[in-house]
Amino acid sequence: MSGKDSPYHDQTIALATKHRKDDVIAPPFQEHLQAALIVPVIDTDTLGTFTGEIERPGNMLEAAIRKARMGMAAAKTPLGLSSEGSFGPHPVIPFLPCDTELMVFIDDDRGFTLHEIIFGKHTNYSHTCIDTLEGAIDFLQNCQFPSHAVILRPHQWDDKHIIFKGIVDENGIEAAFKASRQASSDGKVWIETDMRAHLNPSRQKVIGELAAKLARRLGTPCPACNAPGWGRTGVEKGLPCEYCDLPTDMVKTEVFSCGLCDHKEHLPRNDKLEWAPQVHCGYCNP
Repeated sequence: MSGKDSPYHDQTIALATKHRKDDVIAPPFQEHLQAALIVPVIDTDTLGTFTGEIERPGNMLEAAIRKARMGMAAAKTPLGLSSEGSFGPHPVIPFLPCDTELMVFIDDDRGFTLHEIIFGKHTNYSHTCIDTLEGAIDFLQNCQFPSHAVILRPHQWDDKHIIFKGIVDENGIEAAFKASRQASSDGKVWIETDMRAHLNPSRQKVIGELAAKLARRLGTPCPACNAPGWGRTGVEKGLPCEYCDLPTDMVKTEVFSCGLCDHKEHLPRNDKLEWAPQVHCGYCNP
């Protein structure tokens, strides 16, 4: 189900963003669904900021749903879309920084909400505390500056209005460093990568990949009720060991389900692997 067969053909979807995410989300939604995005003028920062001036209540999914509904209300449309990101250690490879992106889609006409998640390993996410301008220059060499912006603020951050975002030139770095150090009670400065999408091309790429993943799912009908949004929603572990045949922690089947009806299917692994290598068996390798 795609193109003119898509249920969202010529439909308008409200995208809640103030950081130009539509640059990378609109193309796959047009390609796979022939749907157009509208970006209402709203301040999504009221739902939380990366730098902590405004705390984000709830988890990523809850925040994304609130954001999408804010856009739907402003645009007066039953279709809404938004994304949320978080940054930290990779869930499987902890020593690698990870960009976790979640995108939610709401269809009030059909009465369902679904989301997709992607883990991006290619991120410049980093932060540190410095006390010299030379320390700032060293930091910039490893964070893809100036194509990727940075943020400076006082290390001892009593006044959260003193923060310098979106810096993309060395003159801005020097001025922000001096002002931040002067305002910090310990004379130190906090510097971090600016992870807002419009100032971070690495993050934009991940969001674009996630948008394509979600658009393809919305273009896939449920085999039972024909509703859009059929896709993988989980896994079942227990792939049998190649030696002793006991279940392991490896994925046995992929769970596909519908966002509207209760239909669910357990399908073979995408790589067709039927037996787990013995090294992954807890019985053979206690």
